[in-house]
Amino acid sequence: MIPLETTPAPLEFSAAAFPTREPEADKKHREILTGPALGIPKWPLGLTVSNGMTILVDLRPLVSGVVSGVETYTVSLLAHLLKTDTRNRYLFFLSRFRKKPLPPEWDFLTGAGALNWHIPNKALDAWWGVASWPPVDTFVNADVVFSPHLNLLRASPRARRVITIHDLSFVHYPHFFPLRKRFWHWTQHVRAQVRRAARVIAVSEFTKKDMMATWHLPEEKIAVVHSGINPFYLRLPENDAGLRAFREQHGLAQPFVLFVGTLEPRKNIPGIIRAFNVLKGEAAFRGLSLILVGRRGWLYDGIARAISGSPHRNDIRLWGSATEEELRYLYNLAAAFTYPSFFEGFGFPVLEAQACGAPVIASNVTSLPEILGESAILVPPRDTDAIARAVAKVAANSELRAALREKGFANVKRFSWQRAAEETLAVLEETGNQP
Repeated sequence: MIPLETTPAPLEFSAAAFPTREPEADKKHREILTGPALGIPKWPLGLTVSNGMTILVDLRPLVSGVVSGVETYTVSLLAHLLKTDTRNRYLFFLSRFRKKPLPPEWDFLTGAGALNWHIPNKALDAWWGVASWPPVDTFVNADVVFSPHLNLLRASPRARRVITIHDLSFVHYPHFFPLRKRFWHWTQHVRAQVRRAARVIAVSEFTKKDMMATWHLPEEKIAVVHSGINPFYLRLPENDAGLRAFREQHGLAQPFVLFVGTLEPRKNIPGIIRAFNVLKGEAAFRGLSLILVGRRGWLYDGIARAISGSPHRNDIRLWGSATEEELRYLYNLAAAFTYPSFFEGFGFPVLEAQACGAPVIASNVTSLPEILGESAILVPPRDTDAIARAVAKVAANSELRAALREKGFANVKRFSWQRAAEETLAVLEETGNQP
């Protein structure tokens, strides 16, 4: 097992295949990859680990280039699983036609083998959506097949499946997604696959209860494993040289309200802008600005109209996508972080903001009350005035900001990727050891 601290050469999806016992024709479509430069032994198809289990993990969403909460979950969880688990062997499933190396920050993934089918992922999804064949476990002896996301593998009925469900927004609010995404959700047959799975992991109690109510899953089938938080996000000293340089470089001397997330309808960006308009009508907040950080998502035009129609549009700043370093600085400098999302299964940004000392204002619905507890101000996401009042209260009251900051620091201690990895491993091993 490769320690997390090492930085070996990136694993390429296109590395030369190792000898296998599969038919010669099939080698054109799939291969076993390991880290030969690291001395990782060859792992032919059909072989199993003498000690421990073989855990097949679907890694396909990581090669899309899009980083969202699901990708953050997958990478962070696997990093800590590979660091923690010395008993079992991991095999990652990929489906990608073009050759492309993993980003350097994912080098830890070379601690496992990889089963790569040289088929474009969208084509494979479309085929599996119609035929559900061939099941991936026919090509490798895996004790457990783990899908840490909604992009589900097709496996045979005999496979012991563990599936992570992050939220059911696609069930309750399909209008939050474009038609192509709705069609993709339909092709995944999520409800049927979850029912066939041996165990299901929910990232929050809210998601667990939602699955029980919506899909009538038995409670004993679902394990709640809270996600963790990246320790990179932390409170910096006010005299930190990098922080001061960042503030000066980007003209952030005046107080600002911050949002971080994909700019899409589910995140309630127009609601934030309307609340900002109300706030700016008061003399005390004339110098306040709003910074929206994130890539442009589906139906962004409605958000653009809300910005252009604001009488305070010159005080609304579209940052675009941000690096982790930029995010840490922005969280540290924000007068308040606002996240009145309509639907969240977990909500990484609120914890990142709290870890950096930003007072948080968030929705009082779905998973956010569970994740935040009493460490934040919770408001109805459709109540513009309530959002505006909460931001005003935080921005104007230094004692309240300090109190929320301390509560936030205490709250984030509840969440750890190490703990998430240990609890997930317990579920995987329990599933693999079932008779």
